Amino acid sequence: MDEGAKKKSQERLSRIEGQVRGIARMIEGGRYCIDIMTQIAAVQAALRKVEDEVLKSHVAHCVEHAIRSGDAADQRQKIAELIEVLERRRT
Repeated sequence: MDEGAKKKSQERLSRIEGQVRGIARMIEGGRYCIDIMTQIAAVQAALRKVEDEVLKSHVAHCVEHAIRSGDAADQRQKIAELIEVLERRRT
């Protein structure tokens, strides 16, 4: 992962960590269920953004490296991994 993407993801994950602690406090404090669910949805969206960033980085570095290497076995492995993770995203 390049340093820019890594830093961006780490910053986003720190914010998400704070949001999750906030949700725990909301539940502990007996806040309105819809408010809690709204915050959970916000955390899920933020996690998807981190996931997108990691995926972009993987394609830009790992998959691209496999393609440039000319190693057919490595290329197949990277593509298979990519397909598997994309399939998991749909469920």
